[in-house]
Amino acid sequence: MGNQGVNSSPLLELREVTKDFPLERNWLMRLLRPGRTLRAVDRVSLSVDKGEVVGLVGESGSGKTTTAQLIVRLFQASAGTIHYRGEDITQASGRALRPFRRRVQMVFQDSQSALNPRKTVRRALIEALRLRYGRAPDLEARAVELLADAGLGPEILARYPHELSGGQRQRVGIARALAMEPEFIIADEPVSALDVSLQAQIINLLKELRAERGLTMLFISHDLALVNHLCDRVAVMYAGGIVETGSPDNVLKAAAHPYSRALIAAVPRGLEHRRDGRPPLPAAKSERFGKGCPFAARCPEVMTTCHSVAPQLKPLTPTHSAACHRLDSP
Repeated sequence: MGNQGVNSSPLLELREVTKDFPLERNWLMRLLRPGRTLRAVDRVSLSVDKGEVVGLVGESGSGKTTTAQLIVRLFQASAGTIHYRGEDITQASGRALRPFRRRVQMVFQDSQSALNPRKTVRRALIEALRLRYGRAPDLEARAVELLADAGLGPEILARYPHELSGGQRQRVGIARALAMEPEFIIADEPVSALDVSLQAQIINLLKELRAERGLTMLFISHDLALVNHLCDRVAVMYAGGIVETGSPDNVLKAAAHPYSRALIAAVPRGLEHRRDGRPPLPAAKSERFGKGCPFAARCPEVMTTCHSVAPQLKPLTPTHSAACHRLDSP
């Protein structure tokens, strides 16, 4: 996947990455009922080339955020490998992980909880800058520059998170991520809590930062219009797995997977919504005890083989792949 040439490799590459969480919450029940797990991410393979913006889309519960948390090592993958700049960082820890943490930063969905309510913006930014530059004498000046890059004035420095609007908090979160001078940003639903006008401002800011700094991004969202506006490539997740990938034109205008088409059909068009008696956005349960396609129970195009054999991603064109048994049918 991706647009890398013959002699280049992706900046980020996930290979068959899986994450299982225990269903039992306390250690005694885990001992009495071992092996009961919820598969939140299921053999995900995904690459992002340098300078590219890849959109990861799907409804809530599809595994998007867990995938992001696996990449930045907030969780340890149960299986598979994560490579950055060609280096396997899946098991790296401590000092070995520091260069990666400087290069890859995350902008979180909930700007309120992402910022410490007891710290001013000045303190939050200067602490991040110290991690990058040590006790340099010009950290406050650098903090002002970061705020300017994020579209905020220096008066914000003295404020606490509760004194900021949602849009301002998200900009501060972006400024804090930029403090490490990253080359890769993971933006996890960064505008979902904002109104439409603020969403446009944050998306335009991300576009400007990409152009000015040459940033690579993984943009996680359920908003297909935003993904179409910002991203070079789209990956659709359902029940923890990737079911379709391609350019925005491929996936959003000529979707091959029934789930991708259901997502697109659920987008309001004027005052019209899809209403055909079938939920267009099925609840994605990723316990995955079955062996077939996870979408089979909801799919309007289901075949017998869908209940017993899990489909694999297959190339439809050099830039478009999907995982559906219907694609093999005449």
